[in-house]
Order: sequence, then C-alpha cells, then structure tokens
Amino acid sequence: MAVQESYSVASNPVYHDKSPLHVLFAGESQTKPLHIVGPKIYDYYLLHYVESGKGLFRSEEHTYELGKGSCFLIHPGRLVSYASDANEPWRYRWTAFSGSEAQALVDSAGFSGGHSVLFTSSGSLIPSSINRIADAFYSKKESADMAALGYLYLIFSEAREILTSEIRLTGTESQVQRTVKQMIHYMSAQYAHPVSIEQMCESLGYNRAYLSRIFKKETGMSPVTYLLKLRIDKSRQLLRERPELSIEQVAASVGLTDPLYFSRQFKRLCGQSPSHYRTLVASTPSSLHDCLY
Repeated sequence: MAVQESYSVASNPVYHDKSPLHVLFAGESQTKPLHIVGPKIYDYYLLHYVESGKGLFRSEEHTYELGKGSCFLIHPGRLVSYASDANEPWRYRWTAFSGSEAQALVDSAGFSGGHSVLFTSSGSLIPSSINRIADAFYSKKESADMAALGYLYLIFSEAREILTSEIRLTGTESQVQRTVKQMIHYMSAQYAHPVSIEQMCESLGYNRAYLSRIFKKETGMSPVTYLLKLRIDKSRQLLRERPELSIEQVAASVGLTDPLYFSRQFKRLCGQSPSHYRTLVASTPSSLHDCLY
C-alpha cells in the first residue's frame, strides 16, 4: 500500500529576539520513500524523533541508520543530510530551538563532542512532549512560549538520563566518580541549611561508611571536612561583603546554628576569629587573608 505523505508544523506565536532559550516551532511528517533533506546547514538546533520507518542521518562525522524510537539532533552550522528508506520511510516529529543557553542545554544532556543520536525505549516521553509543544503553539496563547520551554526541558531531561547511562556503561566516568560529584553537588546546594552527612547519605541512598571512603579517596578529605570548609569559605565571603550582618547571622547563613562552634572552627581553619578577620579585611582590602587550608 502506498504511503500517504503528510506534513504539519506549528510556530511559536510568541517571539523574544533576545530570549536565552526559545522554542521556534514543532511539527510532524510522514515522509515519502527516499525523501531527502540536504546536505544543508541550519542556524538553530533541530531535534527529530522517529516514530516509525527507517532512514539514514549523515552528520559531518558519522552516518547513522535510524529506526523507530531513535532521535537525531542537528546542531547549528553543521552540514547534515537525512533520507527516508525506500520501503519503510520515516514518520517523525521534530522541534527546533535556539538562544544563548541552547548549547548549554544540549551539552548538559550529553549531546557534545559530535554526539548527535539518541536511542529511546518504549514509554519515552519525547514524542508526546513534541506533540504538546505543537498543541501549545496551535493554541496561540501568550503562555505557549513558557509551556514549550517546559516540554523542551522534559525532552532533554530524558535525553540526559539515557546518554549519561551510556557514559557509565562505556566507563568514561566511573560510578564512584559520579557518586562523588553528586555528593559535592548536594553539599554545595545544601550548605546553608543545617544538613548532616547522615542526611546526605540517606538522600543519595548509600551507606555512610561507603560514601566517606570513596569521597576521601577521590578528594583527599572526608565529607565532614569538605562540608565544613565549604561553609567557612562561604562565611568568609559574607564577612567581606556583608558588614551589616552579625557573626550569629553569618553563622546561620552557612548552616551553622551554634555561633560559638562556628567561631571555634573559623579560628581553627583561618587562624583568627571571624570578627578579627572582618576587621583586618576592612582595613587592608587588598589582602583577603586566606585560611590555613
């Protein structure tokens, strides 16, 4: 039976020329056999999701044979071409986006170093998210732009999960290194709260002894020491930049609710009390009087 060719696209009704991230349009198509695009370049990112059929995608570095559940990402300024199979032509959905933060989004998901393809599993949210972007644009509502960004982030959240799993499998980054990075991220995000190492271990789902061992092996210090030094570093910044804050307020702002404990640890690591440090920095601003570590 002959394939019935179809094509539809919806453009964003809201356009912000200087937006850091902006979804341009979304669409879907049932291609005809041997449908060919390119070789050509685009000036925006363009992500395709293959719903059925087969075809070839050619980037400047590689050629990929892609079928159902595959995605291919076209990067701006790169020469690409893609063609549907003669017997089982592609049906795909796509969405395009641009902006100063677009590359950071793409890189964070793992589409870097020439990586352009993604293989999803059943239950992927990517096709429905692209469809919802198109629906939002067809609605012509002022909120369509914001809704589209939300669905774009969902798409790249799934992409990141898949691509980082591939990285783990290839051994480019070990599970231990990833776990240590998670610990550092957790402490960097939570230092202002009175969190404990026990709470972090529970949040990450690992035994404290195991996390302490791998963290010290990778960083040379225990998680407790790292968190304390992080808090002291942040307190030094506040002491320099916020002279109106009391020592008690500075301590509370870095997650240390006992000002006496904070002062003792500050003096142990920096060789002087918090109040003396602040006075000294105020009188000699060119010298920030680094701590002892």
